[in-house]
Amino acid sequence: MNILFVGDVFGSAGRHIVREHLPHVLETNAVDLLVINGENSAGGFGITPAIAEELFDMGAHVITTGNHVWDKREIFEYMTVPANSDVRGRRVIRPANFASGTPGYGLFQGELPSGQKYAVINLQGRVFMSSSDDPFRKTDELLTQIAAESGAKVILVDFHAETTSEKAALGWYLDGRVTAVLGTHTHIPTADERILPGGTAFQTDVGMSGPYDSVIGVEVEQVLQRFLTGMPGKFEAAKGNPKMCAALIQCDGATGRAHAIQRIMLGE
Repeated sequence: MNILFVGDVFGSAGRHIVREHLPHVLETNAVDLLVINGENSAGGFGITPAIAEELFDMGAHVITTGNHVWDKREIFEYMTVPANSDVRGRRVIRPANFASGTPGYGLFQGELPSGQKYAVINLQGRVFMSSSDDPFRKTDELLTQIAAESGAKVILVDFHAETTSEKAALGWYLDGRVTAVLGTHTHIPTADERILPGGTAFQTDVGMSGPYDSVIGVEVEQVLQRFLTGMPGKFEAAKGNPKMCAALIQCDGATGRAHAIQRIMLGE
């Protein structure tokens, strides 16, 4: 089974570069499951229902998010659907360790046309991030839920976190229990993709699908002014030199164990 995870789509440049390269990547690699992180897809800050629909039309089975998920208020209602709903809004997930009562869900369990069952978990880190529940123990709870409800063996975790240490720690904590732990949020792809001893694919950060002539997606001059003067100012999504960053994972659908992971970066 082949899984493609596309890193943080940032603004219109990110959506453009993903739309340009995704069909070829899906076909060439016979991708079965496509997961896209879309939390910055609306102008670099948040996601709207219209953009979620755009990503689904590109072929996404699940859209993950992160700390910017609530930046566009119109996404609230889109994600507020019954747990057993089959509408697209149910397949946009937010970190599962957010406070209870927030819109949406942090876990999606699905089944591909082939009959292959899968689950996608979204988590947020706690180091240098806004307050949230423990992602380690939350994952334990969700794995128990998956075993009881769908029995899915193929389980992908998007860990939206700031520090490499917290991401690596979660990777080792879940080794052998999930198919992949893939980091997002820092927008810089890391060169440490590997298969851990228990069969879990890991990469500290998949990277951003967006403009790389920028400071993690934002116009360079605007960020420089913030650092040089300390004064507040509006941040806008850059557009130069867009790249699509992704991770391609090959796994055994019956056991969920990964046996290969490949880092992808494609540009114009």
